[in-house]
Amino acid sequence: MGEAISGIAGFDWDRGNRDKCQKHGVSIAEIESLFTRDPVIFVDTEHSLTEERLRAIGRAHTGRYVFLVFTRRERGGKTYIRPISARYMHRKESDYYEKENTDLSD
Repeated sequence: MGEAISGIAGFDWDRGNRDKCQKHGVSIAEIESLFTRDPVIFVDTEHSLTEERLRAIGRAHTGRYVFLVFTRRERGGKTYIRPISARYMHRKESDYYEKENTDLSD
C-alpha cells in the first residue's frame, strides 16, 4: 500500500544529494515534478535504519518514469523532502507500474 505525502514545504537540496540524484541523468525538475503527479510512495524498510526512508515511483513532467528514494526532514517547524537517490525506471518496471495504476492520470 502506498503512503500519502502532505504538508510539504519544499525540497532539501545540497551538493551531495543533488549530485547523487543526477548521477543517472534524472534532473532536479523531474524529481520535483514527480510530487505534483501523485506518485506511489512506500516505506523503504530495508534501508530505514537511522531515519525513515521512502520510495516514490511515478511519472515526471517529461513523461519518463522515475524511481526515487527520499526522506523527510523537519526544519523550522516545516517538513521538506530530501531526495537521496533517483533513477529512471527500467521498461519492465514502468510497464508494471502502468498496469497496476491504470486509474492514475498522466
